[in-house]
Amino acid sequence: METKQFKAESKRLLDLMINSIYTNKEIFLRELISNASDALDKLYYNSLTNSKIDVKKEDLKINIEINKTKRTITIEDNGVGMTKEELETNLGTIAQSGSFSFKESNEKKEDIDIIGNFGVGFYSAFMVAKKVEVISKKVEEEKAYKWSSSGAEGYTIQEANKETEGTKIILYIKENSEEEKYDDFLEEYKIQEIVKKYSDYIRYPIIMEVTRRELKEGSKDEYIDKKEEETLNSMIPIWKKDKKDVSNEEYESFYMTKFADFEKPAKTIFLSIEGGISYKALLYIPSHLPYDYYTKEYEKGLQLYSNGVLIMDKCKELLPDYFGFVKGLVDSQDLSLNISREMLQHDRQLKVIAKSIEKKIKSELLNLLKTEREEYEKIFKTFGTQLKFGVYNNFGINKDNLKDLIMFYSSTEKKLVTLSEYVSRMKESQEKIYYAAGETIDKIDMLPQVEGVKDKGYEILYLTENIDEFVIQVLGSYNEKGFSNVSANDVNLESKEEKEKLQRKNEENKDMFAVMKEAITEVQEIRFTNRLKNHPVCLTTEGAISVEMEKVLNSMPNNQNIKAQTILEINENHPIAEKLKSIYASDKELLKKYAKVLYSDAKLIEGLSLDNPTEFSNLICELITK
Repeated sequence: METKQFKAESKRLLDLMINSIYTNKEIFLRELISNASDALDKLYYNSLTNSKIDVKKEDLKINIEINKTKRTITIEDNGVGMTKEELETNLGTIAQSGSFSFKESNEKKEDIDIIGNFGVGFYSAFMVAKKVEVISKKVEEEKAYKWSSSGAEGYTIQEANKETEGTKIILYIKENSEEEKYDDFLEEYKIQEIVKKYSDYIRYPIIMEVTRRELKEGSKDEYIDKKEEETLNSMIPIWKKDKKDVSNEEYESFYMTKFADFEKPAKTIFLSIEGGISYKALLYIPSHLPYDYYTKEYEKGLQLYSNGVLIMDKCKELLPDYFGFVKGLVDSQDLSLNISREMLQHDRQLKVIAKSIEKKIKSELLNLLKTEREEYEKIFKTFGTQLKFGVYNNFGINKDNLKDLIMFYSSTEKKLVTLSEYVSRMKESQEKIYYAAGETIDKIDMLPQVEGVKDKGYEILYLTENIDEFVIQVLGSYNEKGFSNVSANDVNLESKEEKEKLQRKNEENKDMFAVMKEAITEVQEIRFTNRLKNHPVCLTTEGAISVEMEKVLNSMPNNQNIKAQTILEINENHPIAEKLKSIYASDKELLKKYAKVLYSDAKLIEGLSLDNPTEFSNLICELITK
């Protein structure tokens, strides 16, 4: 019996495919099952055009058998089979594909759905097998043939005994090595696990005898093992069923099982697209954050299927980072995969699908916001930070795509509102969207600057997350309305007469403020204000950095000791104003002490730490005892 050399030559090419192209050894079973499915497809298709072939689709199947003693795994189908010449052509030439040729010759005909387009998947068997035998009998042929190979050295083909039509592949599994434990592939649970992961939606039943432990009849504690045939795969993907035939409970149950979640999803999104690139997508918005969501271990991405066969478990290119919390899958028969079927050849196809998915997720969220407000607010409270990060990230390139999805707490509505809702309620003469930032809603509500703006009847957005002010700065405006921090020095809510009166008072007392500034050089300026209602003092800022942003930036690991440019404002209508004037006239050193106390008071209101709390305490005690 003559040993033939592979037509594609060389040990190097086969070694490359076995050791480099495939990154995961368990892929071998996916490839062989896909080939078996192709053989069944071909037989069924041929039966539709050839009256001599009598085939019932329900009789077509794939069998898997494990023999631990012989260290073999057998994958057998009752499909179309191969002649001696086809064994030579398909298996003797690396990268020659019978499935691809079949599909090419029938590409204009309907109902052809061939998985194995690449001709190299078969050789993945050599990742786990030291020897591979293929015994095949072609439909309507009398003779069967056996193809046998131990790798790059070559192969043999000879006549064989096989009564039934179809193909049987026998893998002689390698012995364990220091690096690999090949014994695992001889365990029933491992085969079940691989089939469920990669081939669960192959359209034909994948059958294997599995061991069941049962209580021996008549015994209370003695068990016996029984072998039973079990179908390992689901066959029909839930996303390929007609949507009207699938209940919400079934979609939710699928999610909880598929993605190992103990809670139902907050939202299920189904997408079916026909066109240049056809695909189906089943997407879920979880009802809670994954425990590792904000760690480096978390991987975003959707499962990617090609004709029901899992290609990638986490295809991150299908989701933008700001929708990284979405889980689900995409299935397309139009993907151009590379020869290992583990990645895509054409990035353009992924980009088209990803853009479509992004638009669908956004439209579903907007619709939820409009029709089921409470449900949307729950989702936003869970994943709103990620949406805000999407606005801020990459210099705001996605801000227009996300600005209608973000929400902030409203001082008047006492709940989360959108920017659109805020703008719709603005006063006719109002030019700015007012906001205030702080650690909590209650703390913001107690800010002196907030009290004054609220007293004039303006709605304020409360920003409580570290990222909020950065988001506002990136947005710049909304519907041509700019943003204004109520703690900024440029908030002008006074009438012309009030401004002129205040300007005169500040000019009259500039010498007093100069003396006070000698004691507190950290501030840019000290002045009277009429923005406050009951509070004596407040800190305002000028420039891009607010007090809250200063705290956020300086809390980061690479603390650069950034300082906001602050202004100490004193309520001109508070008794403290007259007190300061009186002290200035009689005791300028005492005035400096008052200035330090007032500045420390303003810092504490803003949640800033004091550089010298001991000095502040001593000053308080000194002034109280005077």
